[in-house]
Formats: sequence, structure tokens, C-alpha cells
Amino acid sequence: MRRDFDRRAAALGATRAQWRVLARLARTDGARQVDLAEALDVEPISLCRMVDRLEDAGLVERRRDERDGRAWNIFLTGKARPLIEELRLLGDRFHEDALQGISSAELQAARDVLARIRANLSRGSDAAAREAI
Repeated sequence: MRRDFDRRAAALGATRAQWRVLARLARTDGARQVDLAEALDVEPISLCRMVDRLEDAGLVERRRDERDGRAWNIFLTGKARPLIEELRLLGDRFHEDALQGISSAELQAARDVLARIRANLSRGSDAAAREAI
């Protein structure tokens, strides 16, 4: 799925990682860079490189946080908005293609199973953290 989405997004000049950053900013424009990294579950240095490339492309801009001069807030530029809409439409078509022939009941069953797997792994990592103490 990742390879197929990457192929589709490349036609618009974006990577999946860049799309994730832009999509998150579309919901939380002006997010602090460190909070954005946490929300995307990436290392801050990795996000910094992604933001550098997006900034070079004129899609985002960094501004000093007014409350903490050491922190940066990331804002979308006007140039980013049409690209985000194109990527959103691409994502919608991608999901339609990926889920073709899958019933609502099957999809819900898959979501339920994945949610249980996530819960199991969370409990496992919590237990491992307690054992390490």
C-alpha cells in the first residue's frame, strides 16, 4: 500500500512523509515543531529535515514561538493549500481503490482486529517498561 501511494503521490511531487506533515498541518496549522514530530511519531531531527524540504518548496514556513523563543511553529503557506486538496483527493481515490470489493462488515471486522492487536502490543510494551524498572 505504501509503495502504491508513494507512486501516486510522486506524480504530484510529494512523498508520503511530506503528505503526512502537510495533512497534519491542515488540521493543526501553526503547531510547534516538537509537537508535530510527536503527533507524527517521528524523531524531531527527521521532521526537521522534512520541514526543511517543505520550506525550500515554499509550502511551509517556520516562525518563532511567541511564548518560547527556542521553539518553532510550522505554518502552511498559500502555495500548500491547493496541493493539500490534490493530495486529499488522491488519498480518497487510493482508499476507494484499496477497499474495492470489501464490505462494510468486513472492514469493521478488520478494524476491530487491528484495534485489539494495538491494545495487546500496548499492554506488552507497558509490561516490559514496568519490568525494566
